[in-house]
Amino acid sequence: MNKEQLVNKISEKTTHTKKETDKILTATVQTIMETVAEGEKVTLVGFGTFEGRDRKERTGRNPQTGAEILIPATTVPAFSPGKLFKEKVAGKTPEA
Repeated sequence: MNKEQLVNKISEKTTHTKKETDKILTATVQTIMETVAEGEKVTLVGFGTFEGRDRKERTGRNPQTGAEILIPATTVPAFSPGKLFKEKVAGKTPEA
């Protein structure tokens, strides 16, 4: 599903127009990215948590030459699904 399809689905389930839904979805995604970039977590209960995770410096190999290279430490975005999301994907009925 791409963004346009997601906007259409959300718009069908709400009273918002597609244009309003697109603005809301765009603002939501931007806010999540900005918050995680600032080092904070974003938790949507039942859905999951967005956060930045630190990766340590490590040694890798250049696949063409086989030479060792140093991969610097960095922070990467990560998502951990919530319990309800995991159960939905697994086909289990969430507890009421």
